[in-house]
Amino acid sequence: MVAAVVVKRSEAGTPGALQVARPSASTHVAWVGLGSNLESPAAQVARALDALARLNDTRVLAASSFYRTAPVGGPAGQPMFCNACAAVATSLAARALLDAMHCIEHAHGRVRDVRWGPRTLDLDLLAFDTLRCDDPALQLPHPRAFERAFVLVPLAEIAPALMLDGYGRVADLAAAIDRQGIEPWGSA
Repeated sequence: MVAAVVVKRSEAGTPGALQVARPSASTHVAWVGLGSNLESPAAQVARALDALARLNDTRVLAASSFYRTAPVGGPAGQPMFCNACAAVATSLAARALLDAMHCIEHAHGRVRDVRWGPRTLDLDLLAFDTLRCDDPALQLPHPRAFERAFVLVPLAEIAPALMLDGYGRVADLAAAIDRQGIEPWGSA
């Protein structure tokens, strides 16, 4: 069980590799994907990070930069997404954290009516410690994280050494993926 994460920053102030410490056996590290393409997407993602930090027994350890990304799947003509990833330390169980994330989505006006459609907020539990889970309601690691640049690029920024069990190391997966359609949020 992973207990806490320390973020090292480069001299330029960008996130570096995460190092794992074990101050408490009851604390877990979870990796969360954040995305929005409606109603001020960057503000939605920033507010979601704040909401994650306010969850009981949870704190945000690291957050990636925000990225402008093209929609994947879903209906044509969607606006671009703002995507990011975060590492959180929590004493919540994986399912309880996922339920809390769904409550945050709901508070941001998330409506689940069109698969991969536009949304005010999307929070995905990408990994939780080294837990493997194949429950229909909770699959860990996230079953499509390894093939999505909008997950791998920001996740590699904060957790390059993270292993997505069965798929490989995040840095290697990010290096091999097509990054077309992904750019820093403020560059457009």
